[in-house]
Amino acid sequence: MSPPIVSKDADDTEAVRLLDLTQHEIAALRTRFNLADAHTHQRQSPTQREIVSRLPELWYEAERDLQATFEQRFVESFLRLHGQHTALARGKGMLSYAASISTLVMAMYLKQRRMGVTLIEPVFDNLRDVLKNAEVELSPLPEATLSEPGLIYERLRERVHTEALFIVDPNNPTGSSMLKHGRRAFEEVVRFCRDTGRILIFDFSFASFALCSDVGRFDVYELLEESGVTYMTIEDTGKTWPIQDAKCALLTVSDDIHDAIYNIHTSVLLNVSPFVLNLVTSYVEDSMEDGFASIREVLAANRETARTALEGTILRYHEPDVPVSVAWFEVTRPDLTATELQRLLRQDGIYVLPGTYFYWSEPARGEHYVRIALARDPAMFRAAMATLRHVLRRHER
Repeated sequence: MSPPIVSKDADDTEAVRLLDLTQHEIAALRTRFNLADAHTHQRQSPTQREIVSRLPELWYEAERDLQATFEQRFVESFLRLHGQHTALARGKGMLSYAASISTLVMAMYLKQRRMGVTLIEPVFDNLRDVLKNAEVELSPLPEATLSEPGLIYERLRERVHTEALFIVDPNNPTGSSMLKHGRRAFEEVVRFCRDTGRILIFDFSFASFALCSDVGRFDVYELLEESGVTYMTIEDTGKTWPIQDAKCALLTVSDDIHDAIYNIHTSVLLNVSPFVLNLVTSYVEDSMEDGFASIREVLAANRETARTALEGTILRYHEPDVPVSVAWFEVTRPDLTATELQRLLRQDGIYVLPGTYFYWSEPARGEHYVRIALARDPAMFRAAMATLRHVLRRHER
């Protein structure tokens, strides 16, 4: 774990030690330019405003109809949007109100069976934290291991010595994705796990952004089911639609472990709010209608604003494979760490995340990077980038 960073509250009187990225994101909620968390803070599109105007109607619908009705509507809409027709046909997904809950269920299963996990790095550190708190043994998998399809199988044989492999695709914070190779890279990962008897875990929480780009998404569940590999996957809505953190996650697993996972899942929660399901489904259907325009256009505008504003500064933009809702920048000034840069930016009301915690096994490597959230109101984001550029110019050398 990286050393704790000391923060101050709004009146600068109480020191708080920040031990993970979520604690940073909580602190960032008090700042003028919160560019820390990847949650959706942009304004509503015209058609989304129409959904908001129908909130009473959505509420009373949730009161009248069966829980199962809203669960089925959500699953059908979400999986159709993502082109995951095999998962839709199988109909065995388990719903929860956050991807972290689904991760916890998986961690409990792994702990019960004393299985270790090889986890991709860099990655958002709450995945590491959930697994660690469940006392699951962890080993890092460098993201570059998955970059060349022809080398994936042998590289995994060299690096993976645990019972499970955990990959986030597209990855947070870098936007790296095997989807740029179509099915081929996924096939190699599946082949390795099937041949060696390992559990394959995918977190697809950022997969919606592949649908917002030319990369697209194939029916991964067809590959998983036909291969016979033991697998667990997470799908999530929380990083896509601006719904005040109303969200839903979907945990899907292979048949050979389904009953065991289901028994853990039911020990954790009963159901997701039918009102939340009704609301989220409306936003999913809205994106079906507009082809993700309301999501894509905001992120594309803010990404271009960031690239233009920070060009020629000490922050170098990292081009993602999939244009996810965060941007990853390298700090090119050798004597300036991400931790120190973050401290300087906070003095001007700007909060970005240092890369340290993303490199969960070797935090020092993350001192060369910062992450900037893009799902923000464009006017606010332009002001934030102008201020950020001004601060960086003061500290070029």
